[in-house]
Amino acid sequence: MSFINKFKEPHVVRRVMGRVLRMVSPLIKDDATYLRWSYRLNMGKKLDLDNPKTFNEKLQWLKINCRRPQLGELVDKYKVKDTVAAMIGKQYLIPTLGVWNRAEDIDFDVLPDSFVLKCTHDSGSVVICRDKSVIDRTKIVRQLDKALRTSYYMQYREYPYLYVSPRIIAEPLMTDARQPILIDYKFFCFDGDVKFMFVATDRPVDTRFDFFDADFNHIPVRQGHPNATKPVERPVKFDEMKCLAAKLSKGHPHVRIDFYEINGQVYFGEFTFFHFSGNVPFEPDELDYRAGEWLRLPIV
Repeated sequence: MSFINKFKEPHVVRRVMGRVLRMVSPLIKDDATYLRWSYRLNMGKKLDLDNPKTFNEKLQWLKINCRRPQLGELVDKYKVKDTVAAMIGKQYLIPTLGVWNRAEDIDFDVLPDSFVLKCTHDSGSVVICRDKSVIDRTKIVRQLDKALRTSYYMQYREYPYLYVSPRIIAEPLMTDARQPILIDYKFFCFDGDVKFMFVATDRPVDTRFDFFDADFNHIPVRQGHPNATKPVERPVKFDEMKCLAAKLSKGHPHVRIDFYEINGQVYFGEFTFFHFSGNVPFEPDELDYRAGEWLRLPIV
């Protein structure tokens, strides 16, 4: 694989080869083999599954060696709401407007003028409707039908998605009076202990990621996207979100808990057990090693 570095833009070559690897994923039955190839292509270095040290390496180890089917309900965007309501209260949930097994069954007529459609079993298949009167319903159905037929597990070998029934849910389009684009607050938790977080701003037009420690002090780290060009303000409900993240993450060796702060109210986003699937490097990599120390192995 070292030949990739001989190219003028090795990161582009890795990206293209990564896409090819995901296309042939169904042909690679052994998860460890697939993960080694994927890690090498995305991270530019060999994956050590025998003695993992970094956070990203340990996420790959967990995919293979610590399989807990019950996590399927926590990554299911529909079922997780019952768990969250029981643990911290339903006031933190974005309401569900509808749920369907097939894209063609979506009843657009009962939905409000603005709404969001998303699949329960993956990440990224989100349809944002700001004005129902101008949407192309046929195109949306086609897009979501394709997403329902896509195995998120096969792309990244994140085993919890094996236990999720592909469905579509509708939620109201949440807006904040202070800003046109919602800000994501993502807390990295280790068995109930919040260690650091990142804030995603200006999505999806000019996405920026900024990392902070557990006291909201900025950490000079990049991952996936550049830092914001202007200071990221501490959310008013930061302490509340941090407390909720600690409570929701208790009992899990590692999980990222996501929230929104909308019009002064905290809303739950999702459980993420494999941040960026462990395939996006930290720059510099000190945080990768530090977080690797917080994520303790082996886990029984």
